[in-house]
Amino acid sequence: MKELHEIFHKFKEDFPQVYAGHQDLGIEIHENSGPLPEKTRCLLKIAISGASRHLFALETHIAKAREAGVSDEEIKHALLLLMQTTGFPTLMEAYGVFKKMEGNADIR
Repeated sequence: MKELHEIFHKFKEDFPQVYAGHQDLGIEIHENSGPLPEKTRCLLKIAISGASRHLFALETHIAKAREAGVSDEEIKHALLLLMQTTGFPTLMEAYGVFKKMEGNADIR
């Protein structure tokens, strides 16, 4: 996957061993630690990132979900679920990231 954030690239350059350990743990948790199917894991990461207001992570998880075959309709549904649990402003921040990635960069 193409890197979306320059700061992440810099982090990997500055701390290669830390990044390698982080990456290995992420792979172990995502791929080997439970029964959830790939699409479900991707949608959970989108929802968690959006709910936590970690917008760089949200952008990354949306891109990875698309690569895994998650549809935009599924992503929008996962984001919409934020409204009743974390509030409308949180939903709108997350939805803004999604719309920006659709090519509507002027939406904030």
